[in-house]
Amino acid sequence: MNRDIQLDTIDGGITAPAGFIAGGIHAKIRKKKPDLAILASTVPASVAGVFTTNKAQAAPILVSKIQVKRSPLCSAVVVNSGNANACTGERGLNDAWAMVRTTAAALNLPEEQVLVSSTGVIGQYLPIDNVLQGITDLAPDLNVEGAHEAALAIMTTDTYHKELAVRFPLGGVTVTIGSMAKGSGMIAPNMATMLGFVTTDAAISNDVLQKMLVSANGKSFNRISVDGDTSTNDMVLVMANGLAGNAPIVEGSPEYDQFTDALEYVLITLAKMIARDGEGATKLIEVVVTGAASEADATAAARSVANSNLVKTAVHGEDANWGRIITAVGYSGIDFDPDLVSISLNELPVLLPNYEIVLDEEKAKVVLANENIVITIDLNQGEHRANFWTCDLTKEYVHINASYRS
Repeated sequence: MNRDIQLDTIDGGITAPAGFIAGGIHAKIRKKKPDLAILASTVPASVAGVFTTNKAQAAPILVSKIQVKRSPLCSAVVVNSGNANACTGERGLNDAWAMVRTTAAALNLPEEQVLVSSTGVIGQYLPIDNVLQGITDLAPDLNVEGAHEAALAIMTTDTYHKELAVRFPLGGVTVTIGSMAKGSGMIAPNMATMLGFVTTDAAISNDVLQKMLVSANGKSFNRISVDGDTSTNDMVLVMANGLAGNAPIVEGSPEYDQFTDALEYVLITLAKMIARDGEGATKLIEVVVTGAASEADATAAARSVANSNLVKTAVHGEDANWGRIITAVGYSGIDFDPDLVSISLNELPVLLPNYEIVLDEEKAKVVLANENIVITIDLNQGEHRANFWTCDLTKEYVHINASYRS
């Protein structure tokens, strides 16, 4: 990431950019928590999206994929939590379309400019009457101050809301990016199992915005893992309404690179929030692979270590078990020479090339007591590197997921 732009973090979350409004409400999908959110732009916005790679795709994924093909513009997104509307057949599709139509009618929008998203328990039907009534009740109350309520309403097992907004100069004007995300469990690479919504007042066509999103997503949400499970409902959407007044960003321009860098920063920050909030997690783990023969090799090795339950449990137990780390690199599928590998934990060397063990158990124990752990693996095979983010695996994770539906 080429960080030659000055990003200022600001308040406002998803509604920080000009022209965006939002809100959240309890629509009685769940017993007590807010469970329905709407995000809208006061003018039609260009839209880009990336969706789950899971073959069992939830109804809102199927509907939203159709919608982004029908129209390059989006004016609203309706999101519910507590129920994934996944593996629900024809009824689930009808319910997702009903959410689209009701939102469009409540906000006086063309139906093709409304997207839908859901998260929660798989295989249960939505209490659709409650959902549609919630949409009707919420729509008139959307406002600039509603970002936080919306972020709360999309949470499931998250322990905290995930919001971020940044402002920066671009092409002679000031541009803002706002965002919110949810994710805690069932998180894996390949679109990172979660929901993410990004807004900006920059002027960007949908095809250019799609290229930016794919690039930034590949270095952020596609590089987090909590438990190796890829969900039925993964979705990241970006809306750009152009109200900042900049000339439309074109590919190959300095503004293209600058905006992509800013978007990447926002998505990486959200991705790290999700990894840190993994169900039952006590530590954020960053896996850094350097010295790889290619970026693909570095990414594959980092992914393998981040997905290793043995590595994650060792970090939780504050055990500097470097053998589990090199083993995970070994089954990653890349071609490398294990004799050349060195490993460190928060810059404390534990293994040098030719299997020279330099582990100081007492120092390692101190290092692993930190909440943020960086595992650095130097393959000494080239000049490429990659980062992945994950968390420790705890007894609390088992407890949460053993009783998820209750």
